[in-house]
Amino acid sequence: MIKRFLSLASATLIFWSCGPKEKETTDVSNMTEEELINYAKGVHDRVITLDTHDDINTTNFTEETNYTQRLSTQVNLPKMEEGGLDVAWFVVYTGQGELSEEGYARAYENADDKFKAIHRLCEEIAPDKIELAYTSDDVRRIVAAGKKVAMIGVENAYPLGMEIDRVKEFYDRGARYMSLSHNGHSQLSDSNTGERDSVWLHNGLSDFGKQVVAEMNKWGIMIDLSHPSKEANMQAMRLSKAPVIASHSSARALNDVSRNMDDEQLMMLKENGGVIQTVAFKSYVNAEKNRLHSEKMNEVMERIAGEEGFEIKSRSELREMSAEDRESYYEQLSAFREKHGETIEKEVNAVAPPVDVADFVDHIDYLVKKIGLEHVGISSDFDGGGGIEGWSDASETFNVTLELVRRGYTEEQIAKLWSGNLLRVLDECQAIAKKIQAGEL
Repeated sequence: MIKRFLSLASATLIFWSCGPKEKETTDVSNMTEEELINYAKGVHDRVITLDTHDDINTTNFTEETNYTQRLSTQVNLPKMEEGGLDVAWFVVYTGQGELSEEGYARAYENADDKFKAIHRLCEEIAPDKIELAYTSDDVRRIVAAGKKVAMIGVENAYPLGMEIDRVKEFYDRGARYMSLSHNGHSQLSDSNTGERDSVWLHNGLSDFGKQVVAEMNKWGIMIDLSHPSKEANMQAMRLSKAPVIASHSSARALNDVSRNMDDEQLMMLKENGGVIQTVAFKSYVNAEKNRLHSEKMNEVMERIAGEEGFEIKSRSELREMSAEDRESYYEQLSAFREKHGETIEKEVNAVAPPVDVADFVDHIDYLVKKIGLEHVGISSDFDGGGGIEGWSDASETFNVTLELVRRGYTEEQIAKLWSGNLLRVLDECQAIAKKIQAGEL
């Protein structure tokens, strides 16, 4: 459905104030459940919903198999339509490999394949359904035309090799954010994974990484703080002339994992003018709750499987099986889940509920109160490990808006969380880039 751009002043809810002016409010506490859901649907339809991190497999970007179909992927066009997700940032992800010419060449080949796949979807496979956006104005124009929006983020700048000119190449190919590392130290930056063993390669950014920060500022690529180490992130924010983002991270104060941002980083991000895109990744939202749920799930599955004489295989056992035996096992496992899935889920959830949308929005609440609503956004990490109960794929996107409405966020605030804050940062990065190119900065 085409989103409408309406005045938001008369459709606000009771929440902490965004400014000195008093606004007319709608008290959701007096609504019936049906009224609240209908109101939330209206909000969801009017705002632009944007998810900054969706991984891809290029085998799903062919004429035969692609996102016009309702694939098993968490994100595709039918699921985006069902859930009212307007903008998906498809990710050019490259796992960390050797810091050698051969490693760089393989990484670039991988990135090249993913760039081409995204363009193929938008320009050859489904140009009538989805279009690639390069600016915030593009986003609004495409949404108003009734199409879905693709944008491109680069997860791990490893494919740059040691060639700084590739920053401009990636920008020209549509990249609008890029992280300097992933899991494992790159040639540009230390990774958050260094916390495991306290072994660091650069003690933050390498000299080349610092040059790449300046080059990203020059061309208008947002610097992504998700995955690099804390020290690398602090250095990047000190060096950057433009606001930065964390494309898929949550609050470390609520869940102490290295992929989340602690308060010191958050306060620097606020000062920088950036935005953290709160991520719906179960173990980043609530690791303990997720652990208990997984353990109980395994326990109940194994008990019921044992009663049927079906053995649940471990990962090591699966690796040792032949391809034929493994395929046969997966067929049996699928049949087992089809038969007992509902019973297992009911028993498990009664004693060890899964991480859900409410847990996710707890992080949004914390971040809003800590650094201000203007610095908080939303991401899923779908098809890369993300997904929670209630937002397990793009078709359930509305549930996030519904939970925000329940908690009293106004339509104006929800619009900022879903897309306004991120697009504001993109605008500022592109404006600063023009000044740098003109020699004014």
